[in-house]
Amino acid sequence: MGAEADERPHGAAVVVDGFGLKGPRGWAFREVSFRAGPGALVAIEGPSGSGRTCLLLALTGRMKAKEGTAEVGGLALPRKMTAVRRISALGHVPGVSELDPAFTVAEHLGERALLQRRFDGSVRTFLRRPSERRASARARIDEAVAAAGLDLAALPKGERTSVRDLERLEALRLSIALALIGRPRLLAVDDTDLKLSDADRAEAWALLRSVADSGTTVLAVCSEAPEGALRITTLDAATAVTDTVKAAAGTAPGTEARTDETEAAAAKAEAEVAAAAGAGADKADTANDADDADTAAADTKADDAQVSGKADEADEAAKADSDLTEDTTEEGAADALAETGRA
Repeated sequence: MGAEADERPHGAAVVVDGFGLKGPRGWAFREVSFRAGPGALVAIEGPSGSGRTCLLLALTGRMKAKEGTAEVGGLALPRKMTAVRRISALGHVPGVSELDPAFTVAEHLGERALLQRRFDGSVRTFLRRPSERRASARARIDEAVAAAGLDLAALPKGERTSVRDLERLEALRLSIALALIGRPRLLAVDDTDLKLSDADRAEAWALLRSVADSGTTVLAVCSEAPEGALRITTLDAATAVTDTVKAAAGTAPGTEARTDETEAAAAKAEAEVAAAAGAGADKADTANDADDADTAAADTKADDAQVSGKADEADEAAKADSDLTEDTTEEGAADALAETGRA
């Protein structure tokens, strides 16, 4: 009983003061400050491109901030990024921890339970009988599925249903269940309300509130924060950065319309994120073994720019080598986000 009590999730308090992350193309976000107690539901609100995902990844130890301070569960960022990764888990984050559409629900759940036991299990766990280990893994899966409100029997083919056949809300529940298998103190979910009807959006927020009420602190990126959540926005900082750029270019500030050049940069950013993520991004988060991905990404970009004869891009990529973090994980996906300065 004592061991089981120690494993129960308990929320991590989040304290942020003047937090900011900068890439070669400017600030993704800055001057973010807030306090959230254990078991809080925090909604990171704003439009796409305002730095929401970068803030989410920075607060879970996946990206390295450039200014300000933050503490998650008493662990200081960015100094203790690895420790923060151990107590946090990612739900759905495009390009970083996506579901494999070819996998079935059962395959995803079984794989995550196996990885959890492999990397987070104690020596005593490995000394158990195989039947006991299987029973323990099944219990964790059932607990996580129930907490995520995922009704396996209601799926078209039960546990054998492929991810590609899941509705958007069901896929969101599955990604949350996978994250909860590790019993994290902090759960982070991106694009919470994307492509959801009003009814499904209400169900999604009800789910995240129930997770927070059970003791796990929840960070959720959204376009519009629900009532009762702690609302955090990166829009003010993003607008200030945009106005500064426009003023330097001789363009009158006060408009949110993006130029063609900015649109092209945004499209390039999305392509870089998708290419960098790879099929095994969520496995890399569990192993925490991609510490050098950022340097390789910056070097590769510099080489490509020199071959194409674009000297300006080569200089920018060389400068990026000093700006990007050495602690970024997720198979280079987080590095691509930091490099573009967009999320």
